[in-house]
Amino acid sequence: MTTHLTGSHHSTYNAIFAHPAAHNLHWRDVRSMLASLAEVVEEPNGNLKVTRGEQTLVLRPSLDKDVAEIEELMKIRHFIERSGAVATEDVAAGTHLLVVIDHREARIYRAELHGSVPQRIAPYDPRGTGRHLHNVENDANGQRKPERKSFYDAIAATLRGAEKVLIFGSSTGASSAMDQLLSELKLHHSDVAKRVVGSIVLDEQHMTDDQVLARAHEFYARDAS
Repeated sequence: MTTHLTGSHHSTYNAIFAHPAAHNLHWRDVRSMLASLAEVVEEPNGNLKVTRGEQTLVLRPSLDKDVAEIEELMKIRHFIERSGAVATEDVAAGTHLLVVIDHREARIYRAELHGSVPQRIAPYDPRGTGRHLHNVENDANGQRKPERKSFYDAIAATLRGAEKVLIFGSSTGASSAMDQLLSELKLHHSDVAKRVVGSIVLDEQHMTDDQVLARAHEFYARDAS
Protein backbone atom coordinates (compact mmCIF):
# COMPACT_ATOMS: atom_id res chain seq x y z
CA MET A 1 0.00 0.00 0.00
CA THR A 2 1.38 3.41 -0.92
CA THR A 3 0.92 6.68 0.94
CA HIS A 4 1.51 10.15 -0.45
CA LEU A 5 3.62 12.28 1.88
CA THR A 6 4.31 15.99 2.08
CA GLY A 7 7.81 17.23 1.32
CA SER A 8 8.87 17.40 4.99
CA HIS A 9 7.41 13.96 5.77
CA HIS A 10 9.11 12.48 2.72
CA SER A 11 12.46 13.92 3.85
CA THR A 12 12.01 12.26 7.24
CA TYR A 13 11.01 8.98 5.57
CA ASN A 14 14.16 9.06 3.40
CA ALA A 15 16.33 9.91 6.41
CA ILE A 16 15.00 6.85 8.26
CA PHE A 17 16.17 4.63 5.39
CA ALA A 18 19.43 6.49 4.74
CA HIS A 19 22.77 4.67 4.71
CA PRO A 20 24.67 5.30 6.91
CA ALA A 21 21.91 5.82 9.45
CA ALA A 22 20.90 9.37 10.25
CA HIS A 23 21.73 10.67 13.73
CA ASN A 24 19.83 13.97 13.78
CA LEU A 25 16.22 12.87 13.40
CA HIS A 26 13.85 14.83 15.62
CA TRP A 27 11.22 12.78 17.44
CA ARG A 28 8.67 15.45 16.56
CA ASP A 29 9.33 14.93 12.83
CA VAL A 30 9.33 11.12 13.12
CA ARG A 31 6.04 11.13 15.02
CA SER A 32 4.45 13.46 12.48
CA MET A 33 5.62 11.29 9.57
CA LEU A 34 4.42 8.08 11.24
CA ALA A 35 1.01 9.69 11.86
CA SER A 36 0.67 10.18 8.09
CA LEU A 37 1.32 6.46 7.51
CA ALA A 38 -0.42 4.85 10.49
CA GLU A 39 -2.45 5.45 13.63
CA VAL A 40 -0.34 6.93 16.43
CA VAL A 41 -1.64 6.97 20.02
CA GLU A 42 0.23 8.34 23.04
CA GLU A 43 -0.29 5.99 25.98
CA PRO A 44 -0.57 7.17 29.62
CA ASN A 45 3.02 6.05 30.32
CA GLY A 46 4.36 8.25 27.51
CA ASN A 47 4.90 5.45 24.99
CA LEU A 48 3.78 5.90 21.40
CA LYS A 49 1.72 3.02 20.00
CA VAL A 50 1.84 2.96 16.20
CA THR A 51 -0.61 0.69 14.34
CA ARG A 52 -1.06 -0.03 10.65
CA GLY A 53 -3.11 -3.05 9.60
CA GLU A 54 -1.99 -5.98 11.74
CA GLN A 55 1.40 -4.44 12.55
CA THR A 56 2.02 -2.62 15.83
CA LEU A 57 5.08 -0.73 17.04
CA VAL A 58 5.63 0.68 20.54
CA LEU A 59 8.17 3.48 20.88
CA ARG A 60 9.53 5.26 23.92
CA PRO A 61 10.60 8.76 22.81
CA SER A 62 13.79 9.89 24.50
CA LEU A 63 13.94 12.99 26.67
CA ASP A 64 16.18 14.77 24.18
CA LYS A 65 14.97 15.94 20.78
CA ASP A 66 16.61 13.33 18.56
CA VAL A 67 16.11 9.64 17.79
CA ALA A 68 19.47 8.75 19.27
CA GLU A 69 19.44 4.95 19.44
CA ILE A 70 20.18 2.98 16.26
CA GLU A 71 18.03 0.13 17.63
CA GLU A 72 15.04 2.49 17.79
CA LEU A 73 15.66 3.62 14.23
CA MET A 74 15.82 0.00 13.05
CA LYS A 75 12.50 -0.74 14.78
CA ILE A 76 10.88 2.13 12.88
CA ARG A 77 12.39 0.96 9.57
CA HIS A 78 11.21 -2.60 10.08
CA PHE A 79 7.71 -1.49 11.07
CA ILE A 80 7.37 0.57 7.89
CA GLU A 81 8.63 -2.32 5.77
CA ARG A 82 6.48 -5.00 7.44
CA SER A 83 3.33 -2.90 7.31
CA GLY A 84 3.74 -2.18 3.61
CA ALA A 85 3.69 1.58 4.21
CA VAL A 86 5.56 2.62 1.07
CA ALA A 87 5.82 6.37 0.71
CA THR A 88 5.48 8.17 -2.59
CA GLU A 89 5.64 11.86 -3.45
CA ASP A 90 5.10 11.94 -7.20
CA VAL A 91 8.87 11.51 -7.47
CA ALA A 92 8.46 9.15 -10.40
CA ALA A 93 7.10 11.73 -12.82
CA GLY A 94 9.52 12.28 -15.68
CA THR A 95 12.33 10.36 -14.01
CA HIS A 96 14.49 7.38 -14.84
CA LEU A 97 14.02 4.76 -12.13
CA LEU A 98 15.95 1.66 -11.19
CA VAL A 99 14.32 -1.33 -9.49
CA VAL A 100 16.59 -3.86 -7.76
CA ILE A 101 14.44 -6.82 -6.75
CA ASP A 102 14.76 -10.21 -5.10
CA HIS A 103 12.39 -12.32 -3.01
CA ARG A 104 13.04 -10.28 0.12
CA GLU A 105 12.42 -6.75 -1.10
CA ALA A 106 12.48 -4.26 -3.95
CA ARG A 107 14.70 -1.18 -3.83
CA ILE A 108 13.70 1.71 -6.08
CA TYR A 109 16.26 4.40 -6.92
CA ARG A 110 16.12 7.58 -8.93
CA ALA A 111 18.77 6.50 -11.39
CA GLU A 112 19.88 9.99 -12.39
CA LEU A 113 20.86 10.93 -8.82
CA HIS A 114 24.29 9.97 -7.48
CA GLY A 115 23.92 8.75 -3.90
CA SER A 116 20.20 8.16 -4.39
CA VAL A 117 18.53 6.71 -1.27
CA PRO A 118 16.21 3.88 -2.34
CA GLN A 119 12.62 3.42 -1.37
CA ARG A 120 12.28 -0.10 0.01
CA ILE A 121 9.24 -2.28 -0.51
CA ALA A 122 8.91 -5.61 1.28
CA PRO A 123 6.27 -8.32 0.83
CA TYR A 124 3.49 -7.94 3.37
CA ASP A 125 4.12 -10.52 6.05
CA PRO A 126 1.13 -10.60 8.44
CA ARG A 127 2.85 -13.03 10.83
CA GLY A 128 6.13 -11.09 10.96
CA THR A 129 8.10 -14.22 10.09
CA GLY A 130 10.39 -12.50 7.58
CA ARG A 131 9.70 -15.18 4.98
CA HIS A 132 10.66 -14.65 1.34
CA LEU A 133 8.29 -14.56 -1.60
CA HIS A 134 9.42 -17.88 -3.05
CA ASN A 135 8.17 -19.54 0.13
CA VAL A 136 4.70 -18.09 -0.42
CA GLU A 137 2.85 -20.72 -2.42
CA ASN A 138 -0.36 -20.21 -4.39
CA ASP A 139 -3.39 -21.60 -2.61
CA ALA A 140 -5.33 -24.67 -3.75
CA ASN A 141 -7.49 -22.86 -6.29
CA GLY A 142 -4.53 -21.20 -7.98
CA GLN A 143 -5.04 -17.73 -6.57
CA ARG A 144 -2.05 -15.61 -5.58
CA LYS A 145 -1.56 -15.01 -1.91
CA PRO A 146 -2.48 -11.44 -0.86
CA GLU A 147 1.06 -10.61 0.30
CA ARG A 148 2.46 -11.39 -3.16
CA LYS A 149 -0.14 -9.27 -4.94
CA SER A 150 0.29 -6.34 -2.57
CA PHE A 151 4.08 -6.49 -3.08
CA TYR A 152 3.87 -6.10 -6.85
CA ASP A 153 1.01 -3.60 -6.66
CA ALA A 154 3.07 -1.41 -4.32
CA ILE A 155 6.04 -1.51 -6.70
CA ALA A 156 3.83 -0.62 -9.67
CA ALA A 157 2.29 2.31 -7.79
CA THR A 158 5.73 3.67 -6.95
CA LEU A 159 6.88 3.39 -10.58
CA ARG A 160 3.76 4.96 -12.07
CA GLY A 161 4.58 8.16 -13.95
CA ALA A 162 8.25 7.35 -14.55
CA GLU A 163 9.61 8.11 -18.01
CA LYS A 164 11.76 4.97 -18.05
CA VAL A 165 12.20 1.99 -15.74
CA LEU A 166 15.21 -0.34 -15.55
CA ILE A 167 15.03 -3.57 -13.52
CA PHE A 168 17.94 -5.51 -12.00
CA GLY A 169 17.44 -9.03 -10.62
CA SER A 170 19.67 -11.89 -9.55
CA SER A 171 18.16 -14.62 -11.77
CA THR A 172 15.68 -15.45 -14.52
CA GLY A 173 12.94 -18.02 -14.91
CA ALA A 174 9.96 -19.13 -12.85
CA SER A 175 11.75 -18.57 -9.54
CA SER A 176 12.97 -15.08 -10.48
CA ALA A 177 11.40 -12.16 -8.63
CA MET A 178 12.43 -9.95 -11.55
CA ASP A 179 10.57 -12.10 -14.08
CA GLN A 180 7.56 -12.35 -11.77
CA LEU A 181 7.49 -8.55 -11.50
CA LEU A 182 7.68 -8.17 -15.29
CA SER A 183 4.80 -10.63 -15.69
CA GLU A 184 2.67 -8.82 -13.12
CA LEU A 185 3.32 -5.46 -14.75
CA LYS A 186 2.31 -6.77 -18.17
CA LEU A 187 -0.84 -8.43 -16.84
CA HIS A 188 -2.10 -5.82 -14.41
CA HIS A 189 -0.12 -2.58 -14.86
CA SER A 190 0.38 -2.16 -18.60
CA ASP A 191 0.95 1.59 -18.25
CA VAL A 192 4.04 0.85 -16.16
CA ALA A 193 5.14 -2.18 -18.21
CA LYS A 194 5.49 -0.09 -21.36
CA ARG A 195 8.00 2.14 -19.55
CA VAL A 196 10.36 -0.76 -18.80
CA VAL A 197 13.41 -0.32 -21.04
CA GLY A 198 15.50 -3.22 -19.77
CA SER A 199 15.78 -6.12 -17.32
CA ILE A 200 19.28 -7.28 -16.41
CA VAL A 201 20.61 -10.16 -14.30
CA LEU A 202 23.09 -8.73 -11.84
CA ASP A 203 24.85 -10.11 -8.77
CA GLU A 204 23.96 -7.00 -6.80
CA GLN A 205 24.36 -8.62 -3.37
CA HIS A 206 28.10 -7.99 -3.58
CA MET A 207 27.74 -4.43 -4.88
CA THR A 208 27.30 -1.13 -3.05
CA ASP A 209 24.44 1.23 -3.85
CA ASP A 210 26.86 3.48 -5.75
CA GLN A 211 28.09 0.55 -7.87
CA VAL A 212 24.53 -0.51 -8.68
CA LEU A 213 23.64 3.07 -9.64
CA ALA A 214 26.77 3.29 -11.81
CA ARG A 215 25.58 0.29 -13.80
CA ALA A 216 22.20 1.96 -14.24
CA HIS A 217 23.87 5.19 -15.39
CA GLU A 218 25.84 3.20 -17.99
CA PHE A 219 22.67 1.55 -19.28
CA TYR A 220 20.72 4.79 -19.55
CA ALA A 221 23.67 6.50 -21.25
CA ARG A 222 23.75 3.78 -23.91
CA ASP A 223 19.98 3.86 -24.23
CA ALA A 224 20.08 7.60 -24.92
CA SER A 225 22.81 7.35 -27.59
